Amino acid sequence: MIIIGITGTLGAGKGTIVDYLVKQKNLAHYSVRQYLIREMEKLGMPNNRDSMTILANRLRAENSPSFITDELYKEALINGKTAIIESIRTPGEIESLRSKGKFFLFAVDADSKTRYKRIIERASETDNISYETFLANEAREMNSTDPNKQNLKKCISMADFVFDNNGNLAFLYQKVEQVISKIIA
Repeated sequence: MIIIGITGTLGAGKGTIVDYLVKQKNLAHYSVRQYLIREMEKLGMPNNRDSMTILANRLRAENSPSFITDELYKEALINGKTAIIESIRTPGEIESLRSKGKFFLFAVDADSKTRYKRIIERASETDNISYETFLANEAREMNSTDPNKQNLKKCISMADFVFDNNGNLAFLYQKVEQVISKIIA
């Protein structure tokens, strides 16, 4: 079983790459976001980015920096199918997944204005924010010395493959296809 993790900046195209891999390569999909939404619902927390961040940081602090992705990895093991875990946010998650065997980390990034336009267009409950809030959220998640908090900059630097998603979808899919054909025989 191969696990592909995906990290990247807000609105960069993590979900786009995941959708491609699920549809074109039949990979199983495990989402940190969906895991957190399920947990927030159980706790009666509002469904917004602040609640997700608070809950994720709390779960990591109470358990381990890799707790959420470790839970998703357990689900993937039961399935036994090559899978993608979406929305890796801490170096501890990467280190834990790397220690479990065949793991590759993808990172995706794009210009901030392009990314903001994308999140407004996808219109999820957590994306109804101003550009200033978008930039503030990203700044909060970009660096941290606390191993239980998001550190996207470090995660991106740890990636095996980095995708620039400022172009069109055909170009992104071509780059993903080149990489995936090397790691999944």
